[in-house]
Amino acid sequence: MIEALNISLQFGKRILFDEVNIKFAGGNCYGVIGANGTGKSTLLKILSGELESTGGHVYIEPGKRMAVLNQNHFAFDEFPVLDTVIMGHKRLWEISKEKDALYAKEDFSEADGLRASELESEFAEMDGWNSASEASILLNGLDIKENLHATLMKDLKGSEKVRVLLAQALFGNPDILILDEPTNDLDMGTISWLEDFLLDFNNTVIVVSHDRRFLDTVCTHIADIDFGKITLYPGNYSFWYESSQLVLAQRANANKKAEDRIKELQDFVARFSANASKSKQATSRKKALEKINLDEIKASNRRYPGIIFQQNREAGNQVLNVENLSKTVDGKVLFKNLNFNINKGDKVAFLGKDNIALTALFKILAGETNADSGTCTFGQTITTSYLPNENSKFFTDKKNLVDWLRQYSADQDEIYIRGFLGKMLFSGDDVHKKSHVLSGGEKVRCMVSRMMLTTANLLILDEPTNHLDMESITAFNNSLKNFPGIVLFTSHDREFTQTVANRIIEISPKGQIDKQMSYDEYTSDSKSIALRDAMYA
Repeated sequence: MIEALNISLQFGKRILFDEVNIKFAGGNCYGVIGANGTGKSTLLKILSGELESTGGHVYIEPGKRMAVLNQNHFAFDEFPVLDTVIMGHKRLWEISKEKDALYAKEDFSEADGLRASELESEFAEMDGWNSASEASILLNGLDIKENLHATLMKDLKGSEKVRVLLAQALFGNPDILILDEPTNDLDMGTISWLEDFLLDFNNTVIVVSHDRRFLDTVCTHIADIDFGKITLYPGNYSFWYESSQLVLAQRANANKKAEDRIKELQDFVARFSANASKSKQATSRKKALEKINLDEIKASNRRYPGIIFQQNREAGNQVLNVENLSKTVDGKVLFKNLNFNINKGDKVAFLGKDNIALTALFKILAGETNADSGTCTFGQTITTSYLPNENSKFFTDKKNLVDWLRQYSADQDEIYIRGFLGKMLFSGDDVHKKSHVLSGGEKVRCMVSRMMLTTANLLILDEPTNHLDMESITAFNNSLKNFPGIVLFTSHDREFTQTVANRIIEISPKGQIDKQMSYDEYTSDSKSIALRDAMYA
């Protein structure tokens, strides 16, 4: 158990937390949510002791061990991968190193023998003899193969380092596990492995994540940072979100009957408990949801951007034909002889283990680069708009946001331009910001404003949720569900993919799979699984 008692944190005149009290009990998984800048990661740093609060203190039950997902990807560069994982259990690692030093002494004394005996006993109690095996199992589960286990951390790719550091946090069955964005740089299969691990984990988990499906799957509680406070609710993210939206709607209608509110709550409980994706989670979630009522949910003061994509004309029957498309970069085949037809009404999620290949395909479709061979032919009625994964080239000058967006608009009127910026939460003095100093999330919101101006009937989106907060992701998600045109996209956000896509195309250097089905259907379809296994064999 870990508890924050009267925690306050102030930066200058800005008060982030004011006498916050919250208790995290064993056996539960807590998802910490809140708009960007409200202090989610800061709370985790206070709980872990990395950051000292200006008031109050953190209480940890005596004898309990905490593990934290390390955010410094270079901290262990000089250590082998397997050792880095075992170092997640600090005391076990210290004992191991002290034992090795004792046994290496040429003048091994009687006192050394007694000390070694004490260490061996403590080492055995910690199951130290199985530590290398446990670390190896964790690494394999996170797709770090055995040929890399003796490799120095500095020789790994960035995404591989992230996985090793995650294995380090999970190692040794910690009593309290603190994870800040643990699904970053993980593919969908590895995220599923992590979910299963956490569902079987019986201690305390506190996690920050923008992956809504991850929060829905693993969380028993939501810790909502809003109104300058932290409020704890039983249930998962979707239950919290839909309940909070319902409260907003109800408060807008003061004459809403109490009986209707109770009925809606009961419907929520029934729906979310019945649709739990993991059987173990279903029981605990149902019990938690049965204890809650809507009066306990506050209407959030978060702001959601107004993302609305409109098409300038309806697409005709000829949309896009791709024939024998191939691309190689630096001698590496990304894809070859790719063939597919995009039809009216398609919302296609492109999957693949190589993000570079997906980005290359989207650049070819957007006309930003050329294929080595093959053709892409759009129908005469089709207009396209492209959201790239990397947008830095669009923000090299020092234009303010009005002038930046005006260069992409046929209507040059400032009020018109401000309207599109306002929909993406740039209002008042915000529109005078210089485009080159924007944050990652602000740049994406500007790019979405630019896309809305085009009124294209075919959208090409490369990881559209990158850098966005939960509110922007939710708004983006809903806008694509309602968009009447065609969408081609790739995303690591599984909820985004499941709720938008009606077709899946997966590509690899060895071939492609094309299925007219949702993401969940695709990942559970036995024929598709067999095809995937063969394609990556």
